[in-house]
Amino acid sequence: MKELIWDQSLSVQVKEIDEDHRRLVELFNLLLHAVEEGDTTEYVEALLEELLSCTNWHFKHEERLMLKYSYAHADAHKREHRSLIESAKALQQKFIAGGRMISAEEIEFLEQWLTGHIFGADMGMGGYLGEVM
Repeated sequence: MKELIWDQSLSVQVKEIDEDHRRLVELFNLLLHAVEEGDTTEYVEALLEELLSCTNWHFKHEERLMLKYSYAHADAHKREHRSLIESAKALQQKFIAGGRMISAEEIEFLEQWLTGHIFGADMGMGGYLGEVM
């Protein structure tokens, strides 16, 4: 499993969104290291909860900006947010119910979940917001 490295390729060119994304990358890396180092399931559960809570807050932040600046693709972007949160919560519930450590495949899923959204929908939104803010 590999650590995520924040660099300009992850930037959406909107400072406040980039700051949120940096924090999400930091939390992902903390979770990754906790799993690799064999930390307790309680600690991993707490990190996963923090990652999901921060992601939920971040999505609300993006949605507020999309509303304020009349982003044309806001509805599709919000649907993607809902889908991402639902899939991550399902993983969280599976982890809690299973009483076992998160697998490498589940870490990979979370990495793709985070970076896929940034490289996809967020880049388009960031380009638009960068022009109108």
